[in-house]
Amino acid sequence: MVDIVTDASVKPASHPKPLRVGLDIGSTTVKAVVLDQSDSLKDTLFSDYRRHHANVRATVAGLLADIHKKLVELGRGDEPIRLSITGSGGLALADNLHVPFIQEVIAETEAIDKEYPQADVIIELGGEDAKITYLKPTPEQRMNGSCAGGTGAFIDQMSTLLDTDAAGLNEMAKSYENLYPIASRCGVFAKTDLQPLINDGAAKPDLAASIFTAVATQTIAGLASGRPIHGTVIFLGGPLFFMSELRAAFQRALEGKVDEFIVPTDAHLYVAYGSALQADTDSDDQGHHFKAYTCDEILKRLDELKNLPSNTPTMPPLFPTEADREDFNKRHHKEHIHIGTLEGAHGPHFLGIDAGSTTIKATLVNDDREIVWSSYANNEGSPLTAAINIVKKIQSELPEGAWIARSCATGYGEGLITTGLHLDEGVVETMAHYRGAEMVSPGVTAVIDIGGQDMKYLAITDGVIDSIAVNEACSSGCGSFLQTFAMSMGLTIQEFTQKALASTHPVDLGSRCTVFMNSSVKQAQKEGASIEDIAAGLCYSVVRNALYKVIKLRDSGELGDTVVVQGGTFLNDAVLRAFELLTERQVTRPNIAGLMGAFGAALTARMHYQDEADHLDVVVKADGSEEQSEAEPALKSEPKAAAFKKTEPAKPEVHVVVVDGVTHTASSILTGDALDNMSMTTERDVCKLCQNHCKLTITTFSDGSRFVTGNRCERGGDAKKKRSDRPNLYDYKYKRCFAYRRLTDKKATRGEIGIPRALNMYENYPFWFTLLTSLGFKVMISGRSSHELFETGIESIASENICYPAKLVHGHIKWLINKGIKTIFYPCVSYEENLVPNTDNHYNCPVVANYPLVVGANMPELREDDVRYMHPYFQPCQP
Repeated sequence: MVDIVTDASVKPASHPKPLRVGLDIGSTTVKAVVLDQSDSLKDTLFSDYRRHHANVRATVAGLLADIHKKLVELGRGDEPIRLSITGSGGLALADNLHVPFIQEVIAETEAIDKEYPQADVIIELGGEDAKITYLKPTPEQRMNGSCAGGTGAFIDQMSTLLDTDAAGLNEMAKSYENLYPIASRCGVFAKTDLQPLINDGAAKPDLAASIFTAVATQTIAGLASGRPIHGTVIFLGGPLFFMSELRAAFQRALEGKVDEFIVPTDAHLYVAYGSALQADTDSDDQGHHFKAYTCDEILKRLDELKNLPSNTPTMPPLFPTEADREDFNKRHHKEHIHIGTLEGAHGPHFLGIDAGSTTIKATLVNDDREIVWSSYANNEGSPLTAAINIVKKIQSELPEGAWIARSCATGYGEGLITTGLHLDEGVVETMAHYRGAEMVSPGVTAVIDIGGQDMKYLAITDGVIDSIAVNEACSSGCGSFLQTFAMSMGLTIQEFTQKALASTHPVDLGSRCTVFMNSSVKQAQKEGASIEDIAAGLCYSVVRNALYKVIKLRDSGELGDTVVVQGGTFLNDAVLRAFELLTERQVTRPNIAGLMGAFGAALTARMHYQDEADHLDVVVKADGSEEQSEAEPALKSEPKAAAFKKTEPAKPEVHVVVVDGVTHTASSILTGDALDNMSMTTERDVCKLCQNHCKLTITTFSDGSRFVTGNRCERGGDAKKKRSDRPNLYDYKYKRCFAYRRLTDKKATRGEIGIPRALNMYENYPFWFTLLTSLGFKVMISGRSSHELFETGIESIASENICYPAKLVHGHIKWLINKGIKTIFYPCVSYEENLVPNTDNHYNCPVVANYPLVVGANMPELREDDVRYMHPYFQPCQP
């Protein structure tokens, strides 16, 4: 504390400091720190950390009221305070209150310099932002841009998926055993990695730790951008302060590179603390002058801000007139596919199951392609259990004389369900959806499907799928996107739809990252937008994302004349109407839009069905046509309805059913006791058949059949499977390219020279090896590519968006340096040798041609005095 001299004859050594208040207004929280005479964070008069739930003004007002209450207790209630504001959500409020705004990097740098002057790097995670600040030699900050993957809100989303909160996720991760690769670039996209693991029975502690590892990898690879993280690292921000396992993930990722990790006692308050240290600013660079205010004066000004007009942009209403709505309902609320019942059903029926990421759909169609039974439900995290219940229900309701002739699965859980329930076949999703759409609208030219976590666009020309587009690195705007927001508003998805349809001024929310969209919605709420207008704005966002990010539509004419929209999301009338308004065309939404995948799977089963009658030596197809059978006739049986048995001998095994004294081919799907007693066990293993070392999840069913996930090739799917006797040309090429015998140390008169096993070296290595060997070098090639090798070079990758093969180059160079190789040769090759006459050109991809320069500029190891890095330009095409 500063001592103040009271003797009037003695001039004070210093003037007492005013009360200084720093507010850090982030995307999800508000932090406050009040400093008196001491500049130490330990001596604060008041500090707090609160979530603002999009109501920033009310939260700030609550904090200032509590600060005022504290000052009144100290007898200083009327004392003016110096207030300054920082944070991503604080600029507008600082302008409105006429108080200084402190840039975040300045605030946190000031705070760290005061408390930890030895710090070299600050890693900070907030609600919707992530930052890495390099403090030396001069401060430099890197932060996330348009994507909020890997932030606090991302962790909240992933926690919800595991039925817990952020604190629960941290507790789970403490007992992890295995780590899985999880995408953290997009909050919704990460669900695509997590959901199959959950469905396959992966342990939640392993998933929790994998989420934290993904966040650490995303932050380091995405923000460091080629600048290494070394020295003393400070962890700041709420997520890193409250979650020990998230800190542990960063420590694992930076092991061996960082000297010391420091977690300040009040790490979540440091930016607010830095703002308080700067609060006694009288003016800024733009000539604005600031003065001290009492808490009452600031609270009064905050209350006046309620009357400011809203700046939220809006979109056209979904239905300008009631006539528009009536016309829409007339077009879309009609039946395209007749849905019957099982009453009076007879003959063969075909089952299609679409096991999606979060839902499971099933249809049973008869020989006339009519749906006689259907189901659409949440899979509750276990698609196999849901499928078992569906099959049991169908089998119990099928009348005498009807049977399941063939079954087919599609979707995320296709392999698991096909194996576990012994379905006859599986079909890829795109073909299932196309067959369903073609049945609804013959001559269909475009199919747009928006599901729970994915989008698909099929362009069809003359009955052939011409091109396919799916969402890749970003999944904002899928079905789960709307589901999440509906739940956050306390609405069912049906209530959400009705609200959107009633909107008069839909809010323009753009088509941003799902995590950022939270802020847009909260901002709109704060500015007084109604739930109806926000719901309609979200529906517009879903469609804009599909059109402009997935389909990349330039002209609605590209969709063709017959457009079918499907998927559960298009059951929402508001989404469908937004699609029609934005594309300016009328489309077809089947009355079974949510069942189209299952319907297409059932049609596939029907298409592949062949019935062998026991009294004729012929094969009767599903369409009624006959052809001479090459197979032995099926064995006759007593005329009992629904009496299932297996033909003996049969290769492959054929299941039959006897109906009205006639034997028919039936589906191999499990029935009766086999279905009731079906159980499974799950175990983990690592495939060691190659260097990838895939982490396998092996599901073994009670009948001995197995289903394996996590494998990247068919060999990992079954370790007992014999290798094909056909030559593996990829393996042959790999060995032919790299299996060269290098010179011995005695013969290598020029010493060792290293070459990275990356990019164009998969074509050019034989040439470089031969040339350098003839010059007397012992040529050393780096090891095989792997994820572990990639991680060794991650901190020097300069661009988040560069392709993965290019990112691997950093690991290969690091491998060579770690092996003590001091001379590295990696030439720039713009033009390859022209091997095919009369071709237009023979140039390399710009990344391949010039990446040696990028590596040289971003790997400080290559600039050390004892390392010689050679990257000359060389053109093999020139003689």
